[in-house]
Amino acid sequence: MARARLNSGNPTEQELPKAKITKDSLKNAAILLKYMKPYRLKFGFGLLFLLLSTIAFLFIPKEMGSLIDSATNSIKRETLNNINEIALLLVGILCVQAFFSFFRILWFVEVAEKTLASIRKDTYFKLITLSMDFFSRRRVGELNSRISADLSQIQDSITTTFSEFLRQIIVLAGGVTALCLVSLKLTLMMLSIFPFLIAAAIFFGRFIRKISRKAQDKLAESNIIVEETLQGISSVKAFVNEAYEAVRYSNSIDKVVKYAMRGAKYRGGFVVFITMGLFGSIVAVIWYGSRMVQSGEITVGQLTQFILYSGFVGGAMGGFAELYAQLQKTLGATERVVELLKEHNEPISIVSAENSVKQHLKGDISFNNIHFNYPSRPEIGVLNDVSFTANAGERIAIVGPSGAGKSTIAQMVLRFYEPQKGQLLYDGKPSNNYSLTDIRNQIAIVPQDVLLFGGSIKENIAYGKIGASDEEIIEAAKGANAHNFIMTFPEGYDTLVGERGVKLSGGQRQRIAIARALLKNPVILILDEATSSLDSESERLVQEALEELMKNRTSIIIAHRLSTIREADKIVVIEKGKVIEVGNHNDLMLKDNGLYRYLSELQFEA
Repeated sequence: MARARLNSGNPTEQELPKAKITKDSLKNAAILLKYMKPYRLKFGFGLLFLLLSTIAFLFIPKEMGSLIDSATNSIKRETLNNINEIALLLVGILCVQAFFSFFRILWFVEVAEKTLASIRKDTYFKLITLSMDFFSRRRVGELNSRISADLSQIQDSITTTFSEFLRQIIVLAGGVTALCLVSLKLTLMMLSIFPFLIAAAIFFGRFIRKISRKAQDKLAESNIIVEETLQGISSVKAFVNEAYEAVRYSNSIDKVVKYAMRGAKYRGGFVVFITMGLFGSIVAVIWYGSRMVQSGEITVGQLTQFILYSGFVGGAMGGFAELYAQLQKTLGATERVVELLKEHNEPISIVSAENSVKQHLKGDISFNNIHFNYPSRPEIGVLNDVSFTANAGERIAIVGPSGAGKSTIAQMVLRFYEPQKGQLLYDGKPSNNYSLTDIRNQIAIVPQDVLLFGGSIKENIAYGKIGASDEEIIEAAKGANAHNFIMTFPEGYDTLVGERGVKLSGGQRQRIAIARALLKNPVILILDEATSSLDSESERLVQEALEELMKNRTSIIIAHRLSTIREADKIVVIEKGKVIEVGNHNDLMLKDNGLYRYLSELQFEA
């Protein structure tokens, strides 16, 4: 195990941050204890059986010592004495200890699994109902770690660490008491040496692990060089930088060797310390005990008891440092999970029946003097006094340079964000007059970068209307110009699209997204650069599908390719977060020095 930690070839395990054991950290832990409340009876029995199994465990050295003493006396007297009775008692103690241990482990695991299942569900439910602002401030990997690593750490503590910590306390207290009862002189000798040696071994071991971790970090850096070089091998060769990369990698590996050799020296010293110090001390205690046997102060059986109890006490002392570190990690994990559970989520229910549409929309949308900046970047104004109206059934195009605020408008229509000033109206009513689910249930979006889930084509289309029939799915696919290409696959609608839809082309993914939107049958449709990254043929097919999708719906079209929005009822031109022009294509093209005309002519020339 020690070698595994110190070998530079081993991958570094993820180190969870530790938290100090304070009043606040214990309060956070207490918040999660409410999840254990339904299982408190079994947890209580688990603690009782832990106590009983540990007490039974502590009787084993005593009876083994008695067995040896009985055997010694039998040899002297040439009689069996009570060897059989002691042996049977010892077997009985082992059976009782095994019985208690079995149910203790069973109940602790059951409590841990059911408690963690409840915490996992609540954490996930909290995550998926948090606002988009929260996700803009967090990385997906960090959030995934809350669900996986942090909760697994808490699970391990409920299942193992907590019970083991209590067990070691009982073993330490009971073992020291038993040692004093066997021989106070030997106990004082042992306690004057062992605690200091164990503390030194723990400190020395931590120091070596730090050096080992540095070697692992340097090895990880060298692996990054290999990964970067191979990923960009064409650039390396094009710039004839093979020699530069070779020197860079060589220097990195030399640092790995440097730290590994430094660790090897300390590891060698650690082995010498363990051999000479710890085992030497054990030999000294046994030597002194043997002298006491010789002088008749204790028996051979009592010396055996003392040695076994010393092993128990030494193991308990040595294990405390690791168990304490695990508890610190658990408190750190608890703080991060509780922090997430305390986040303010959107008013959305995780029960499907409660999210049905209660207020139906006609499709009118009005932006009235909207001011907005992202909460994570309050100093940057994204929308400044934006006003425009989209009547039910109209096609409204929003155009402008990159970064003008076009996609932000789409996100506000979906109420991913709320304006700092101004009002967003649906059918003439303020947006907060409607529930979030009422609005989002009646809006569909076809984004530029379509994200498909890793299931089948049928499952991805049905995401627009959970529980849709096969006939509805096929009808939606036909309307999206997707049915023909789907049927070219051997598995048809059951074809797996791969992670993020990588097995499909960009045009195919777009048409799946359009089919999903058609199946949802929205009142309001948002097209966010839906054709900007497609080739001409794919764009034609997708554009035909979009025409079908936009029929009789209020459509918000965000586009860079201005040729796709010439037939829009109204074009809103935005620059630096402000509406600077509004009108149809012909009107805007008549404006001298107008931004829309400039952008159109620029694309035409290109």
